[in-house]
Amino acid sequence: MEHKVVLITGCSSGIGKALSIVFHEKGFRVIATARRLDSIGDLKSRGIVVDRLDVTSQNDIERVVRTVLEREQRIDILVNNAGFGLIAPLLDISIEEMRNQFFTNVFGPFQLIRAVASAMRENGGGTIINIGSISGVVTTPFAGAYCASKAAMNFLSDALRLELEPFGIRVVCVQPGGVASDFGNSSSAGVKRIMKPDSWYASIKDFVDKRAQESQSHPMPAEELAQRIVSIVASRNPPAIVRLGSKSFLLPFLRAVLPTKVLDAVFRKRFGLHKLSSTE
Repeated sequence: MEHKVVLITGCSSGIGKALSIVFHEKGFRVIATARRLDSIGDLKSRGIVVDRLDVTSQNDIERVVRTVLEREQRIDILVNNAGFGLIAPLLDISIEEMRNQFFTNVFGPFQLIRAVASAMRENGGGTIINIGSISGVVTTPFAGAYCASKAAMNFLSDALRLELEPFGIRVVCVQPGGVASDFGNSSSAGVKRIMKPDSWYASIKDFVDKRAQESQSHPMPAEELAQRIVSIVASRNPPAIVRLGSKSFLLPFLRAVLPTKVLDAVFRKRFGLHKLSSTE
């Protein structure tokens, strides 16, 4: 039986690393990628093929896809996992930082989809797994840039699912809640870098830091998430949208049943905005 070929981005930690290991253990031919090869050396030691890929680089994307197709003659599954969370008050975020958020979380994955779609069609079909987020469904304070980028990925997945289905290409959008990863620490580092002493929100910076770490409160283990994703994708009829992890059902439910003013009040208190006066 011919092994299916899986190309995964963002494999240095968290979901991407866990998916690489689980797909490999299930007998798939895995190509795990990350911006730094040294961050995925342990995957290589497991027998997983690794390559360097910065999803914001068109040259990298073309090189990696070309290399995989030359070596494997096919790409059956693409997992768009690479991304990061830009956590900070929106007014503190520069246009350059916002652009980098969207290039990494949206434009890079979109370019990869364009790069592999033709090969999938020629091979009779394939599966594209986009790692969106529940944050793209429910927006919270101090995560506007990240939420906007994930909302874009969620909705791109909806359109692509409809447009690619006639060509045998399935699109599954995974919208995780809290999953154990380095997301919180990297987001907190971003807060420290971005927020300045004269920020409008300097007096409640602790609440901004709290938002950066929010996903790591009672998170689902990445290995458990990966096992469930691989099982779902391997099924004949995978769902279009997969929600797993902490708060992945609670937050959409609250948004659906609570009036906007009520939900806003909840978020204002949770993230310290009630402590600010209109003159601060």
